[in-house]
Amino acid sequence: MTVVPDDHLMTLICDTCGDSITAAACVLPDAEVVWTLVSEHGWSGSPFATGPHRCPHCSLLPPARPGHSWGEGHGSGEVLGIDHLDDATVVTTTGDIDLDTGEALRAALRDAVDADGPVVVDLSRVHVIDSTGLGLLVRAHLDARERGVTLCLAAPSRFIRTVLHTMRLDGVFPIFDSRDDALARMPRPALSTPTASGTQG
Repeated sequence: MTVVPDDHLMTLICDTCGDSITAAACVLPDAEVVWTLVSEHGWSGSPFATGPHRCPHCSLLPPARPGHSWGEGHGSGEVLGIDHLDDATVVTTTGDIDLDTGEALRAALRDAVDADGPVVVDLSRVHVIDSTGLGLLVRAHLDARERGVTLCLAAPSRFIRTVLHTMRLDGVFPIFDSRDDALARMPRPALSTPTASGTQG
C-alpha cells in the first residue's frame, strides 16, 4: 500500500521518489478510497490506497515505464458516441472524466438533453471522475429536469459510486448496473391522453 493509515491520519508515499506527506484523513464510506487525500495535496495517481501515487514533483515527470499510463492506465477520457434510440438517448464515454474531457462531454450531454427524452450516461468504461466531471453531470441533470425528462447513470465504477455517495449525489441520479438495465427500467414521462369529459353530443 502507498497510503498508510494511522488513527485519524494517513501517510501518502510517492511510488517514484519515496517522498511522503501525512495529513488528516477525510472519512469516506470506503476506507480504501483516498481520492480526497490525493487531490487535496496536488498528487496524482490511483484513487485507491494501493496506488500507484506520485508527488506533485514526480507528477510532472514522464511515466516511469514505457507504455505505462499513470492513474491505473485509464488515460484521458473521450466521448465515444451518442445513440439516439426510439425513446431514449445514450451518451457513452471512456477514460477519466476530468477537465480535459469537459467540453466534449458538455456538448454531448447538451445534445442528449435537447432530444427531449430520457438520457442514459453509460459509465461502464469510466473509472475516475473529478469535480469538473461531477459538475457537468449535475448541470445536465438540472437541464433534463427542467425539460421534464430523466438523466440516469449506467454502470458507474466503485470509485464513482463512492464519490457520488461522499458528495451526497447518489440520491440525485437514478443509478443502474448496466446500460440495458437502465434502458429497461428508467422512468419515462407519462403520456397524456384525451379524456371523455367535455365530449357531450
